[in-house]
Amino acid sequence: MNNDHGLTWPVDTRTQPNTKTTRHIMILAGEPSGDFHGAALVRSLKELCPGTRITGIGGKAMAGQGADIFFPIDKLSAMGLIQVIKQLGTIKQAFSLVKRRLKTDPPDAVVLIDYPGFNLKTASFIKQHYDIPVCYYIAPKVWAWNSRRLDTIAKFTDHVALIFPFEIPIYKAKKIFATYVGNPLVDEYPQSLPILHKKNKKGLPEDLIIGLLPGSRSAEIDKLLPVMLDSAGIIAKRYPHLKFLISSGIKQHEKRIKDIVSHHPNSDLCRIVTGRPKQIFDRADLLVATSGTVTLEAALNLVPTVIIYKMSSVAYRLAKLLVKSRYIGLANLIVGRQVMPELIQDNANAGNISETVLSMLPELENHRQQLHQVRRRLGLPGASKRTATIIFNLIQKHEAKMCR
Repeated sequence: MNNDHGLTWPVDTRTQPNTKTTRHIMILAGEPSGDFHGAALVRSLKELCPGTRITGIGGKAMAGQGADIFFPIDKLSAMGLIQVIKQLGTIKQAFSLVKRRLKTDPPDAVVLIDYPGFNLKTASFIKQHYDIPVCYYIAPKVWAWNSRRLDTIAKFTDHVALIFPFEIPIYKAKKIFATYVGNPLVDEYPQSLPILHKKNKKGLPEDLIIGLLPGSRSAEIDKLLPVMLDSAGIIAKRYPHLKFLISSGIKQHEKRIKDIVSHHPNSDLCRIVTGRPKQIFDRADLLVATSGTVTLEAALNLVPTVIIYKMSSVAYRLAKLLVKSRYIGLANLIVGRQVMPELIQDNANAGNISETVLSMLPELENHRQQLHQVRRRLGLPGASKRTATIIFNLIQKHEAKMCR
């Protein structure tokens, strides 16, 4: 199979592992997104080899697929430096438990999902004390910052399952065993369904909808939601009949979002939608979204998006020194050019946001068409199945080596 980059999948998901042997695979996911993707991987592992036993760190999603979770994810998914410092004791406790489980219930392979601070330390420990294959799925964002982690990955992992095509040359340059397996979000949104446009070609409709996605972290919501609401007011002055939907996808942030909206002068323009952002994707003609994975989801749903982001001035100065990538938006990184406008730091103000939105509204169909390139670059569905095949191949190669 090929994609627009000319890359091939070097794994055959039709190859069945030895189902007569019960396998034990440990999966370590430290954040909700890792739990989500880990659940799909657990399902694929069990489909390929029904007798497989999965243990590890995860959450309800992985447990729901039959994984034995020995440390719950909700104790680990800290966001921001202060929260991480506060949870150092818990993180140490989790690491000690992983070490104990490696000794008392050794797995045939260990799979690391994102969460690099914890998982790279774990990989180092495994390779220094055990002879167990290690696969990294959803690798650290070395293309953005901290590229020194590549040396650690090269030294302490056996294979990396990559989810972005632009990661391939980075890993090839370091001669790290890696495979582009596709992106798991393509499975989540398997096809671009036809969009039923309500607008006529002569002008904008009265029921045009703009989605506001303020982020998944409390600091992001505090900084960016008020700016989004300010911009909604400016946009509504031009088009009074526009509707604004605010995404509240995480339960713990629902009250915070409601408080900000209720105390804002433009609260009457907006309605809060709880649950998965897919509800907004299905209804919105355009989004203003905080930078993150949700913007890639928007691209796969063919919703034109303005990406915004702000951080503290100190963090921003540090990021400018460390971050190497030209864009912050995943869709832009995948295509190699700006298919979603980006407004960062001081540029992420109500005036710029509203001006960008207003300039895009008459050209929505053109912006939608550009987003088709994102799916083409990502390739076909099946990321978790390809990753599961890689893991079983690692186990079989390791067992063959041990038998020599």
